[in-house]
Amino acid sequence: VWIFGYGSLVWRPGFEFTSRKVGFIRGYSRRFWQGDTFHRGSEKMPGRVVTLLEDCAACTWGVAYEVRGDQIAASLEYLNMREAVLGGYDTKLVKFHPQEKDAEEPILALVYIATPQNPSYLGPASEEDIAAQIIVSSGCAGHNIEYLLRLADFMRYFCPQAEDKHLFSIEEALISILPCLYYTEESLEET
Repeated sequence: VWIFGYGSLVWRPGFEFTSRKVGFIRGYSRRFWQGDTFHRGSEKMPGRVVTLLEDCAACTWGVAYEVRGDQIAASLEYLNMREAVLGGYDTKLVKFHPQEKDAEEPILALVYIATPQNPSYLGPASEEDIAAQIIVSSGCAGHNIEYLLRLADFMRYFCPQAEDKHLFSIEEALISILPCLYYTEESLEET
């Protein structure tokens, strides 16, 4: 079984796997439209994590993990709790295209996608509003800023040829907001 990750699974799968491949799926774009009140946020301040939006002209880069034997039941049980129960995600089968030059046919992979019907779904917002929400959110897996920056780093280092305007626009908005939140003793004395 192959499992495709496009959010935190790219750097922290949390389950044992046999192999991993960087690549993409077609027909979906990645969006920070899913709320998170556990891993990267709280009930009072939900974080923003990614989901996939059907988009016939787009492709989304990530990592596919191959799980075999005893790994299958354990990984699916873990992901069902992490994504489906806590996150409100549905599962779908997609065609994964490995980045490797000698890759043959696409691989069928399982993917978790948040839908507008789940209670944590936040939907669209401006890049600035999403960045502002990410800046103030933190959960049991860490700060929401870390989630955004790790995902942007993955794209930069493993998929430098790929474009993800939504992701990088939010990162840019976040970086432009951060200096406004930072005060030194000298700046406080001046006011």
